[in-house]
Amino acid sequence: MYSQKCLLKNICLGISNILSTSVHNSNKAKSMKIDKVLVISKLSRYEFEKYKHKNLNDCELKQLLKNRGTDFERLIHFHNTHKSFEENVISTLKNMGIDVEVANRLNCDENKIEKADVIIPTGGDGTFLLAASRVRDNQKPVIGFNSDPTRSEGHLCLPKKYCTNIRAAIERLQAGDFEWLLRSRIRITMVVCEEKDLVPKYVHGIEYDSICPIRPNNGNEKVLPVLALNEVFIGETLSARVSHLQLRLNGSTEVTSVKCSGVCIATGTGSTSWHLSINRLPVQSVAELLRLIDIDATEGKDSLATVLADIYNKNLIFSPDDKRMGYTIRDLISGGVWPNPKGIKSRGFATKIEVKSNCFDASLVVDGGVSFTFNDGTIALLEILPEDALRTVVFKD
Repeated sequence: MYSQKCLLKNICLGISNILSTSVHNSNKAKSMKIDKVLVISKLSRYEFEKYKHKNLNDCELKQLLKNRGTDFERLIHFHNTHKSFEENVISTLKNMGIDVEVANRLNCDENKIEKADVIIPTGGDGTFLLAASRVRDNQKPVIGFNSDPTRSEGHLCLPKKYCTNIRAAIERLQAGDFEWLLRSRIRITMVVCEEKDLVPKYVHGIEYDSICPIRPNNGNEKVLPVLALNEVFIGETLSARVSHLQLRLNGSTEVTSVKCSGVCIATGTGSTSWHLSINRLPVQSVAELLRLIDIDATEGKDSLATVLADIYNKNLIFSPDDKRMGYTIRDLISGGVWPNPKGIKSRGFATKIEVKSNCFDASLVVDGGVSFTFNDGTIALLEILPEDALRTVVFKD
């Protein structure tokens, strides 16, 4: 049995230093043209409730929300926080001589995107993903500001210090003091049994016009009207039901049938999100493994178990401009004849992934916001193409 705890810890710390590498490869930029900006406004929870209950006046809505236990004053407070920040962004841009138009998820259309030099979502990662879903090429920059950094990480937005200094961020962009980061996105081509399966459904309860028209078809193959910046999830809509899927990786002729809780296919950008949450190794599990090899492991902040778990979890993250997709077969059933044939890894990388459904009532969900029916016989081909990347920026501070 191993007992050299200190030696093992030193080795792990050394590995941790080696793994501390940059998460992006980007190109030095020239100055950015910012004459016309489209600000994508966050749809606050208060605005969402007003939209859902259009027949109620403000007093009636307030009473309805209070009756169901919602803290109405808190709701209004955060609504005002977001709107105050948004107004600051708009006034700063206008004071710098920049033409500004404002849109939200209900009225942001292709024409507004086309007219703007730069798209600026003001909110958090959700608002950034909304803005990204409207941009379909790799030329239009999307640059996010986090409207409430005390409550939101805003991983896709500019560093938090620019939330209080909007002008400094814009001046850096105008001066070219940044680097481009072309974030890979997943293109999805579907083969469906019925045309109605290509009608998008909006996960968050708001129905609005289709994101964009279905691209021209090649036979019965259709390219979906939205690109995945974070991830694509495929599985039964009812989470308690087992998902029956067939997988082909990297154009292989071998098809593997699996039973699982769905498949999550992530980009490098999405590797810090759901992909990380699904695969994260808890400190508790690492400590229990160490005890099995007679290491008296604890779960404290500076413990060996914590160091090892941190190294493992950081290694799950990969570069946003990586041309590979990271797939995870969630809760893969590995008993008896499953998977069939044996040998597929529950997690790995691929450049092309084909998924065929043998499901009863399944969905293909893009970035947690838009879903498409994915029932028995439906096929999806997922791939990353350079022309589908999203143009974003990185400040080298």
